[in-house]
Amino acid sequence: MGMTVLTSSFALLCVFLLCEPSLQTEKHQLYYIYTALSKPVELPGIYQFTAMGLLDDREIDYYNSIEQRKIPKQHWMKEKMQQDYWEKGTQSRKSKEQWFNVNVDILMKRMRHNESDVHVLQWRHGCEIEKQGDEVKFSKGIDEYSYDGDNFLSFDDKESQWVAPVAAALPTKRKWDNVPILNQYTKGYLEKECVDWLNKFRDFGDEEIQNGSPPDVYVSAKRYTGHKTKLKLTCFATGFYPKDVILSIRKYRSPLPEEEIVSSGVRPNHDGTFQLKKSVFIQEDEKAEYDCFVSHRTLKEPIIIPWDGKCPDCGGSMIIGIAIGAVGVAIVVALVIFYLYKTKRLFCRKREVQRNLPDFTENGDAKLQPMEEPMKMYKDAI
Repeated sequence: MGMTVLTSSFALLCVFLLCEPSLQTEKHQLYYIYTALSKPVELPGIYQFTAMGLLDDREIDYYNSIEQRKIPKQHWMKEKMQQDYWEKGTQSRKSKEQWFNVNVDILMKRMRHNESDVHVLQWRHGCEIEKQGDEVKFSKGIDEYSYDGDNFLSFDDKESQWVAPVAAALPTKRKWDNVPILNQYTKGYLEKECVDWLNKFRDFGDEEIQNGSPPDVYVSAKRYTGHKTKLKLTCFATGFYPKDVILSIRKYRSPLPEEEIVSSGVRPNHDGTFQLKKSVFIQEDEKAEYDCFVSHRTLKEPIIIPWDGKCPDCGGSMIIGIAIGAVGVAIVVALVIFYLYKTKRLFCRKREVQRNLPDFTENGDAKLQPMEEPMKMYKDAI
């Protein structure tokens, strides 16, 4: 009887404490980044000043010093936000562009840097939240500056004061800490207004923003050029959004230690989704069972793709034969071209080649609307 009661009690405890399905915690971020150069750079796609907004790592608006317009980068931002929003945002970023131009010059003089070199001043600010069901909780706020890639100044949200990691930032810290209303405003903005805009933008967002995009997963193997008896086994997940993902290479359904894995890190795709690639080196004659395990919040259950044990480029003699054949064809083609050229049957024209340089303008922003406006008013020069 006692054992029956104990068993029933344990089962009931399991139902309420252990077997109750827990709600998944989602994390979301809204950040704005500004990037200012000390002088123009004569390279395509690189501007003296850029600004951009990022919602869960996806660009939602953009501004540069040439076009000087704040523009939407998502169709739902264009549809949901009225024209007045973009007009005020443009004026705000023009003001910030002037503020940055003045202050990057101040820092160059303070640090006695050569004006012939290019120096960079950046500002990143925004907030992160945790969402569990319908409950939204503020997680952290960030307001920080960097100069030439090094931390320069940051706001301690808990203590409501500025932190100077370098001596050159101490004058700015003292100056801004002596304006209590600035610190109060910054704290309130990060904890309340930024969160309100984050939630608003997510409500406006399309289905992909709200529901995410699931990953496509691929497994492949190829011969490792650094070692004749080893293969490089790779798991590749792409097309997922948001970027938080778990990817493991497993052996007999047990994840391999991370120190054995070579990872690309999560990288952006051109369409706003993300990709991640992980690889491990194994013996060519190994007969173990490997698979790729991927978990993402868009999936009802993890994706598990087993490796079929095949290695397309491990044919040995066949590969050598193909290589020899390719060399032979190349020699024949070269001889034909030489003959045509010498007999003046072939005319070569110079072609203009344009470099397809990457667009580095995806680097920038500042305050949210309407909070982009006060920065010029309440933040004194650095």
